[in-house]
Amino acid sequence: MSRCSSAGCGDDAAAAADRQVTTPGDVHVAPQMPAPIDGTLRQFALRVPSVIDECSGIMVFGKRIKSLVFSTDLAIIRNVNADAVFAVYPFTPQPVITQALLMASDLPVFVGVGGGLTTGKRVVNLAMYAEMQGATGVVVNAPTPGRILNRIRSSVDVPVVVTVANSDTNYRHRIEDGAAILNVAAGAQTPEIVAEIRERFPDYPILATGGADDESIRATIRAGANAIIWTPPTSGELFRDVMKNYREGKPHP
Repeated sequence: MSRCSSAGCGDDAAAAADRQVTTPGDVHVAPQMPAPIDGTLRQFALRVPSVIDECSGIMVFGKRIKSLVFSTDLAIIRNVNADAVFAVYPFTPQPVITQALLMASDLPVFVGVGGGLTTGKRVVNLAMYAEMQGATGVVVNAPTPGRILNRIRSSVDVPVVVTVANSDTNYRHRIEDGAAILNVAAGAQTPEIVAEIRERFPDYPILATGGADDESIRATIRAGANAIIWTPPTSGELFRDVMKNYREGKPHP
């Protein structure tokens, strides 16, 4: 007759007991988060607002992304704890800029490839080249025609992020034409538009700008945004504070 215990029966009992974590008083200990590790020189790095942790995130190539830093400043990109980089800038996209960002960043990078001033075949070529350089995704501007979106989708194997700038956008057409992710950047209207998209497309990935404070970020998350694009202070603003402390004889903030 086999011997049974609360841990199991027969030969299984010992194996089950080995899998349990106990103290000498037989109190089960739950795994705990260890103390954070910060180097002396890196403890002043930028931190994204903690409220962003409340969103679900977007899974891209097996990595969950909740926060994206909106920057092309390599010094900031190397010193921020965001999950990814949202590298869109108001000039004609250039592969050399993409290359510099991808070489310097230790985070996934979503790269702007045009769609506004830069149109047609050039946008498709920029998207293909960005993928070849190692971009995690490509971002196109709101005016990008549907036929160009369709060509980009058929030309690259990374997500195509399509910007939504106002409520007049035909979301279904954007999705059908090739948007893998919608990026809502509509200023004060952002939460309202996010909520509208979420109601019509419950499972569709949505990025959104979160606003200037925790409450506006939380409102955007509650509206249905899966991930938040955070705009950090500029290097000039950060350095102004550093120099102020130096002049007053204080340590680095």
